[in-house]
Amino acid sequence: QVQLQESGPGLVKPSQTLSLTCTVSGGSITTSYYTWSWIRQPPGKGLEWMGVIRYDDSTYYSPSLKSRTSISRDTSKNQFSLQLSSVTPEDTAVYYCAKSKSTWVTKSMRDYDYWGQGTQVTVSS
Repeated sequence: QVQLQESGPGLVKPSQTLSLTCTVSGGSITTSYYTWSWIRQPPGKGLEWMGVIRYDDSTYYSPSLKSRTSISRDTSKNQFSLQLSSVTPEDTAVYYCAKSKSTWVTKSMRDYDYWGQGTQVTVSS
């Protein structure tokens, strides 16, 4: 049973960098069978795929967020992380990490079978 757990600050000031970590247990982030993504949900809106990291450390990002987003990993801790720079109040959301069902990069939420519980991040001064 794969489990994912997000961690990081719940409050970030405008113009700063949001940093979150996802700790994975019950499965390795270096396996070639799956990918690992960050997804967010702003208040009153739908889920938004942000980006993904694959087994070979390659990354892909949503075009709308690409200039501000970075995803990296620490294989020794079986963790992957999100950094979102120059945040504004519009980046306020519940942030999720999730595991896909296959090795392909996908933005479809139906292709993700394990999710973290989500962590609320508020951008405010």
